[in-house]
Amino acid sequence: MTPFTFTRAADAPDAVQRATDASTKFFGGGTNLVDLMREAVERPTTLIDVTGLSDGVEDTEGGGLMIGAATTNTALAEHRAVRTRYPVLSRAILAGASAQIRNMATVGGNLLQRTRCTYFYDVEGSRCNKRQPGQGCDAIEGFNRIHAILGASPSCVATHPSDMCVALAALDAVVHLSSAGGTRTLPLTDLHRLPGEHPEIETMLEPGELITAIELPAMPMAAHSAYRKVRDRASYAFALISVAAALEVEDGRVTDVRLALGGVAHRPWRAFRAEEALRGGPATVAAFTAAARAELADAQPLRDNGFKVELATRTIAAVLADLAGVSA
Repeated sequence: MTPFTFTRAADAPDAVQRATDASTKFFGGGTNLVDLMREAVERPTTLIDVTGLSDGVEDTEGGGLMIGAATTNTALAEHRAVRTRYPVLSRAILAGASAQIRNMATVGGNLLQRTRCTYFYDVEGSRCNKRQPGQGCDAIEGFNRIHAILGASPSCVATHPSDMCVALAALDAVVHLSSAGGTRTLPLTDLHRLPGEHPEIETMLEPGELITAIELPAMPMAAHSAYRKVRDRASYAFALISVAAALEVEDGRVTDVRLALGGVAHRPWRAFRAEEALRGGPATVAAFTAAARAELADAQPLRDNGFKVELATRTIAAVLADLAGVSA
């Protein structure tokens, strides 16, 4: 492991002032970063502890929630306002990891966790453009069962591993950021990048920029929401496909909907095309299936993951059908 220094920031301005170069990393629960350091994927020279800076969940004036970036996943999943007003978020977090990891992992760190692609972690034996730009991507012709079917590129077919981020994408979450130059906000759906030719650049964060909070807008429809994760085993496995959805139905027709997918792309995938197809239409399994197929029309599966297209279609339809209270 590369030698490093460890410091604790007094507040957000202090943290961003200390982040002077790319070899400095902010440290939350460390549940992903420490693993990456052990595997020599990440080699920071300085860690800045930000776990004491922004902890807690508060109501906003607009009727939403402001979630401090240092809030643990467990605290967020168990918060009464989250469980009652945004149950999809609580369920996504509880599907995401073991209890021990949820007790340590922070909300800000969850947003910035890196892919679990096997080739990304195999420093000595595999080529990976995300780890070393220009090296190549062994996953494309390798074992790619868990990899992306949407938004991938010839440079990278990795998927984003977070469950929580899928729910946040469906909830129109907004990320609050701080840097030496000031503060700004960014929609969660714009935070993560598709790989393109530079998969090593994973987010829209500027160098030294710190996530300080995540804001959930008021969304009455979110009280009627669900998260479903399809995986190889029931405990502690990353999603093959996951679906976060909130649905509003009146007189048998969809008046509003939010839909996001996990396990399909380099970032949490907001299903805008499916949402547009559903609004104003009938709340039927046939309509839900047609909208899912429209969303997945541009899917480009690899040798081992073609099953994801049909699996995602059926999972989307099943989740929406459950929320609508209809059956095939």
